[in-house]
Amino acid sequence: MRVLKKPSNGLVFSTFMSVFGLTRRSLNFTFLFVSVFILTNMASAEPRIPKSLKDVQLSFAPVVEQAAPAVVNVYATRRVKARRPSLFNDRFFEEFFGRSFGDNFGQRERLENSLGSGVIVSAEGIVVTNNHVISGAEAFKVVLSDRREYSAELLLADERTDLAVLKILDAEERFPALPYRNSDTVNVGDFVLAIGNPFGVGQTVTNGIVSALARTSVGVTDFQSFIQTDAPINPGNSGGALVTMDGRLLGVNTAIYTRSGGSVGIGFAIPSNMVQQVVDAALSDGRIVRPWAGMELQKVSQSLAQTLGLAKPVGALIVKLHPNSPLRKAGLKSGDVVRTFNGKEILEPENFRYRMAVAGVGARAEIGYLRQGKGNTVNVKLTAPPDVPPRNETTLTGEHIFNTVKVSNLNPAVVDEIGQAFKLGLEEKGVIILTVDKRARAARVGLRPGDIVLSINGIEIKSVAELVALLNKPSEQWSLEIRRAGRIIRTSIR
Repeated sequence: MRVLKKPSNGLVFSTFMSVFGLTRRSLNFTFLFVSVFILTNMASAEPRIPKSLKDVQLSFAPVVEQAAPAVVNVYATRRVKARRPSLFNDRFFEEFFGRSFGDNFGQRERLENSLGSGVIVSAEGIVVTNNHVISGAEAFKVVLSDRREYSAELLLADERTDLAVLKILDAEERFPALPYRNSDTVNVGDFVLAIGNPFGVGQTVTNGIVSALARTSVGVTDFQSFIQTDAPINPGNSGGALVTMDGRLLGVNTAIYTRSGGSVGIGFAIPSNMVQQVVDAALSDGRIVRPWAGMELQKVSQSLAQTLGLAKPVGALIVKLHPNSPLRKAGLKSGDVVRTFNGKEILEPENFRYRMAVAGVGARAEIGYLRQGKGNTVNVKLTAPPDVPPRNETTLTGEHIFNTVKVSNLNPAVVDEIGQAFKLGLEEKGVIILTVDKRARAARVGLRPGDIVLSINGIEIKSVAELVALLNKPSEQWSLEIRRAGRIIRTSIR
C-alpha cells in the first residue's frame, strides 16, 4: 500500500482544513464522492473536473429516486422431486425391478422458491429478468419497491440470451418503468448504478463505472457482448438494472466473476439493445427469429494477423460459408476478414454474432471486410435461417430403444438454434436427438441429446420418416452408428 505523508510541521494540511471548515472525518467522506461530479448536468453534462466543495458534495439520490421504483423482486416457484430414504430404493430392488422401481415409493414433491430481481420496462407491467431466475418455475410473483405484491405470467423465456419477460396480472394501474438507453452510446468510464436485491436483504443501490464493453469470454449466453462494471453485484442482483446517470436502463445484470460468492468488482450486464429486442418479441408473437449468417468464423490471433498482413489481431476470419448464406450471395468468401458491421468494429467472432442478432431479420447491414489486404464493403439484407427440410419434430414410441426419445430433422434453422450447444457443423444433415428421458432405456444405453443418428443395422438414416419406418420393423439387435460432437460412436444393443 502506498502511503502519502503529510508535511512535518502540519502547516499545509491544517490550512487546507481550516479554509474549507473540514474535519478529518468529513474530509474522507468528501473525497469518497469526488467520482460523482458529472451529476451536475445529468445526461447532457460534459465531463469536467470538480472546481468547488459544492461539486464534490453531489449525490446519486435524484437518479435513484427516478429509477428505483421500476426495479422489482421476482419470486419463482417450482415443484421438485426430492428422493427420501426408502426400503424400495435398495440396490436389491433396483437390480430385479429396474432403477425407477423405488421412485413411486421414495420420492415426494416439494415447492422450491428462487429469488431474483427484475426491471419494469413498460407502464403496462412488463418485467424483464434473467431466464435462470425463473427457469423451470410454474408460478411467479413480482414485489414492487413499495412492497406491493402481484402475480405474473411468463410471456417469453429465451435461454440463448438468459432473458425472460413477465407480465404483471390483475392490475389496472400504470407502473413506473425505466426507458432504454442505447447501449452503443456509452463509453468505458461512464458512471452507472446497479439496483437489485442482493442476498434477499431488500432493494440495494451500488455505484461504479463501465469497466469494459463487448466482453465475450463470460460464457453464460450464446451472444457474448456484455457490459462489464465494477458496481458491486451479488447473488440476488440477477435480473436487476444497470442504470445510467440519466435514469435509463443500460443493461440487465446477469453474472459476476467471483471466487468467494460475493462481489469482487467484476460484474456483467446484458446490453439494453439486446434486452429491448427480446421484450419486443415477447409483446408481438412470442417468437425470436434472429438473422442467419450461414458461416463459420475464427478469431484472428497474433500469428494469424501476421500471416494475413494485418496491423493488429482483430476481426473475424471467414472459415466456411453455407451454400445458401446471404453473405456468400453478397460476395463474401472464405479467407475474408470481417472488420466492421454497420460501422461498429468487429474485434472477434462473438462481436459479429451479437451485432447480427441485435440488428434483426429484415434489416440491411453494411459489412466491412479485408480480402488479400484490401478493404471493401458489401450491403446485405439480413434473413432468417432456412427451415428446410421441415423439422418434423417427433417423440418416438414403440418396442425399441428409441421409445420416448424426441428427434428432429436437421436444417439451418435447427443448427442455428442448438448448434453451439451441441457443437454441430455448419452443414449438418440427418436426424438429431433433442431430448432423452433419464428413466428410459435410451438413456441407460447411452443415447444423449445432440447425438446425430447416422445409421441403424447398416441402413443410413436421412430423415425422421426413415427412422420411424425402420424402428417399426422388429429386430432382436440394434446396431447403431451415431455422431457426437464430431466423434463417430458405434454400438450394438440387444
